[in-house]
Amino acid sequence: MNRAIVCTAAAALCALSLSGCVDSAGPILKDAQPLFGKDLRLQFYTLRNGFADEPEQASFKWDGEQYIHTGGGMSDITVFTVHRLEGRAYIVQSAAAKRPNIIEYAVAHELTDGVYQVTAIDEDDADGATRKRYCLRADDSQCRITTQSQLFAFARATDARQKGKGGLVLRLANGSESPR
Repeated sequence: MNRAIVCTAAAALCALSLSGCVDSAGPILKDAQPLFGKDLRLQFYTLRNGFADEPEQASFKWDGEQYIHTGGGMSDITVFTVHRLEGRAYIVQSAAAKRPNIIEYAVAHELTDGVYQVTAIDEDDADGATRKRYCLRADDSQCRITTQSQLFAFARATDARQKGKGGLVLRLANGSESPR
């Protein structure tokens, strides 16, 4: 799996090309909370042509500010935070090992309790006027953003598209909690 699903949950949780992903030169969303508990075990799948493939598990721990990778796969996702967008949607803000100073974003749409479809926030999901107004081109970025309002505009556009690609993420019970 690559870091686009991190762009996922952060980001970085699927097999997408980052060519159209929205990113920033630092975290835009502040004051994160451990919305999924302090210890987190996730099962990731890549969604491709209507099928879940490439299963991978990873563990993360809340350090007071963000979830940090503590074991398992998805080692390209070093840290991430999760923030409510609206309804059943969340924004995942993540840093990848290969580009630790660049923050990538994804929308995690809750399908049912503990099951999320994660899609990289893609500039192409927004209309041309939004892209022209908000996307800054950088050496390694097709769409660099700097503000919350820019991020929310692109996140809402991606969430509205409800694509059949990206990643499927299941929250697993860790050793200290019982399954539901």
